[in-house]
Amino acid sequence: MSAPNPAPQSYEIRPDPQDLMSNPGHNSSTGVDYEPHPERSVPLSAAHERIVRSICNLYSGSASEDDMHVYAAEAVYDDPWSYCDTRYKIAGQWYGIPKVMASSRTLATEVVKDTASEIIFKLRQEYTPRVAHLTKAVDSLVSLALDGEGRVRYHKDMWNEKDYSHEGLGKVLKTLNGDHLTKVTQPPGEL
Repeated sequence: MSAPNPAPQSYEIRPDPQDLMSNPGHNSSTGVDYEPHPERSVPLSAAHERIVRSICNLYSGSASEDDMHVYAAEAVYDDPWSYCDTRYKIAGQWYGIPKVMASSRTLATEVVKDTASEIIFKLRQEYTPRVAHLTKAVDSLVSLALDGEGRVRYHKDMWNEKDYSHEGLGKVLKTLNGDHLTKVTQPPGEL
């Protein structure tokens, strides 16, 4: 068994949506606009463009080993449903999308921040579950912390204005999902 990873909070980006996406009047409760406006995107370098494209491919259910290699081997993925602390466990999430979704497609993105060590973008993803076939668009704020080699070290996904903590029963359930989903989705072992 591998040694425990460093505390994920040391890599975690906790963007301030109010600071990044304030649009008074758009959302009466928060004043934050989570809807992506591609025409407002911050320009990206070719390397960062590749990372965002690979991440969007993964959200769209077309997981590939090439796309998965934008992540560092000991990367962290953190969303409301799961917490994964290796690239292999992250692959379990992405390889699972086609198993539970009839379709998943990226409708729009808007990069709101780009530095050498982080990329933050708004994402509108449309999901259609296999069981219900009720299509729903979800707006997210996706934050990627990059390591010194330009790979994603921490991937945080905040859905529809919801941030979440890493404590209590919710954290336990997220970690169990991250630790065990690979048994069902069976991503390539080389990841």
